[in-house]
Amino acid sequence: MRSAAVNPAGWPAMPGPDGTGPDVTVPGEPSGTARAAGGITLGVEEEFVLLDPSAGATVLAGPDLARMLGGEPGVQQELMRFQVETATGVCTSLDDLGRELARLRRLVADAAASVGCRLVASGIAPYRTPGLVAVTDLPRYRKLARRYGPLVAEAGGTCGCHVHVGVPSRDLGVQVLARLRPWLASLLAITVNSPIARGRDTAWASWRYLAWSRWPTAAPPAVWPDAAAYDAAVRRLIGRGAALDERSIYLLARLSPRYPTVEVRVADACLDAGTAVLLAGLTRALVATALAEARRGTPVPAAPTRWVNAALAAAARRGLAGTGVDPFTGQAADARSLRSRLLDHVYPALSDRGDTQIITGLLRRLDQRGTGADRQRALFASAGSAPGFVEALARATLSGDEPTRSGQPDAGSERRRERTPGPAPVVPSGDQDGLPQGIGSMTDPSTSSPARARGQRPDAA
Repeated sequence: MRSAAVNPAGWPAMPGPDGTGPDVTVPGEPSGTARAAGGITLGVEEEFVLLDPSAGATVLAGPDLARMLGGEPGVQQELMRFQVETATGVCTSLDDLGRELARLRRLVADAAASVGCRLVASGIAPYRTPGLVAVTDLPRYRKLARRYGPLVAEAGGTCGCHVHVGVPSRDLGVQVLARLRPWLASLLAITVNSPIARGRDTAWASWRYLAWSRWPTAAPPAVWPDAAAYDAAVRRLIGRGAALDERSIYLLARLSPRYPTVEVRVADACLDAGTAVLLAGLTRALVATALAEARRGTPVPAAPTRWVNAALAAAARRGLAGTGVDPFTGQAADARSLRSRLLDHVYPALSDRGDTQIITGLLRRLDQRGTGADRQRALFASAGSAPGFVEALARATLSGDEPTRSGQPDAGSERRRERTPGPAPVVPSGDQDGLPQGIGSMTDPSTSSPARARGQRPDAA
């Protein structure tokens, strides 16, 4: 949700959203086209929270850090002053991406420590946040706060990990979006990292997903025939007040309004840089696979919006533990088997790039350590205090050397325990633009009774 019109990633400017712009040359591509995963560039934006090590409260130091690091174009202010965002340059290899992510995390963490706070990679601040008084003093952010005050206060401080993958044209980018829809839930399940909010375990692996879903445009992309149809849907949403501008179209995967990329925004901020590399590698492989299918004329697989949303809600609730939802059938399925199907789907693209060993190694590490949500819960239980928890999260943000799930239930018992809750909340099917009307009816984690969605479209209030 960057405010300044900067381009730290180094991609050329995206053509105007008129649906008829020229094809975009992907940096480093022979003949100006992306033929396989080996020729597709990527970059990652990461959002972080700044916490007081003595009490766990948020620290409104984001603008100060951005000024301190003014010579680093990859560090920017965010919507809330207790947040900061980093953006890598354009990368062609996962090794380079990992080094850049680690460098930026260390750079910003050192700056944060110099002003007495800690940089933490979590999808949401683990303790209470100050609300609208924390909005960053920039014109666009002030306008967002005026128009969507309750949403900004409640959901504005969430932190995601956004992966940009280069595409050769906006029309092909729209074809990619249609083919990404069924796989977004598996990407979320791998990256869930926000189980603790307001000082308690929410019983959700990604509380950020629930908070973020209150934005009226925070939804999976629809299946549009071309960029002109995509742009028309964007204009309708802005025209009826569902978004301030093109940059506040918060689809879980979208055409970037700034770069010639598909931007996948479904993931929580990843607890360690390795998980961010895993997310980026899988996302690039999904895009490469989708591009190949589009060029062959392979039909877009049927995945109704209600099933895609049910799969996302199940992933947000349980991560990789227990039961998920198959977005192609709407039936219950083991979350890890859904992840295995994702790996099977992208394996040729991973192999073409030479990324197979890196990705399978990171998946093995994920199985050994657990998701970010698993690790956060272990740290929360063992820390015994807010200061201890914050310091543990800060260490994990830089090193990933936090405890594994030792002492936790074994994987089998964990899966049996996670089957106990009721079925994942199902989000209603979409409106005329393929976007849900709201997050719909869901099971409140603190009770056994349904709770109404907390967010509505501003123009429907």
